[in-house]
Amino acid sequence: MLPHIEKCTDFMGSTANYDEASIVLLGAPMDFTTSFRPGTRQGPQQIRAVSYGLEEYSVYLDKDLADYKYYDAGDVSLPIGHVAESLKRIGEAVGKVLDDGKLPLLMGGEHLVSLPAIEQAAKRHKDLVLLHFDAHADLREDYLGEVYSHATVIRRAADFVGKKNIYQFGIRSGTREEFIYARENTHMYVDQLLEPLSRVVPKLQGRPVYVTLDIDVVDPAYAPGTGTPEPGGCSSRDIIEAVHMLKKLNVVAFDLVEVSPVYDQSERTALLAAKLVREAILQFGSKK
Repeated sequence: MLPHIEKCTDFMGSTANYDEASIVLLGAPMDFTTSFRPGTRQGPQQIRAVSYGLEEYSVYLDKDLADYKYYDAGDVSLPIGHVAESLKRIGEAVGKVLDDGKLPLLMGGEHLVSLPAIEQAAKRHKDLVLLHFDAHADLREDYLGEVYSHATVIRRAADFVGKKNIYQFGIRSGTREEFIYARENTHMYVDQLLEPLSRVVPKLQGRPVYVTLDIDVVDPAYAPGTGTPEPGGCSSRDIIEAVHMLKKLNVVAFDLVEVSPVYDQSERTALLAAKLVREAILQFGSKK
């Protein structure tokens, strides 16, 4: 059905029928360019595993997963160490989901896995907007000589969506050059989340939106299980509220990346990620 797929444990409550689903979950178990602490390739499976510890009902939205159609396709099968081929396969899987009229919800994996998904969405949606939630700017031209890296993903994404269509929230780490680039080219809200988001959302209504959420936007006190933790971030409650604020937008694709279970002894990072996936399904999916 979908190319390059390896079936895994399903996210809680997912349907067995791809055709009837409005949202398709895909795992991208890749951490080949991780620069500090590896392990995010295990993120998608851990998010699925801990999801069963949550309720299917969201008290915030007064909605229940039992009423929604979503399908967990499994993980994209990736050749270890081959970055270009891995990105190609992720793009082909996401492209098929988009062509089938469904919303892809990609679970990483390092942040570079977002790039082919953003490219595929941009090919199908003119004037695509990229909403980027992260601790890091990810705007380097290259990292240690590599232009395709988790540290360059948003800089590369600008080639597909245009610099002025990028909105960045929660950013609190990067090189001087990255922040100069952001001031001149993107819409970056340094170390800010909810207040600027509340101003941006009304301006973007009606336009297609891609949401990329790096779990390290959240303070490591709440989400320690990530490859490059950066103190000083938002709370778990803040990022849940941020996702809820997107309800009026035309979100065409969503990804959540950088959960690294090996540094998540209490599983609270994966649990937060699973909760955000649940809220995204209820927010952007269709009822049965």
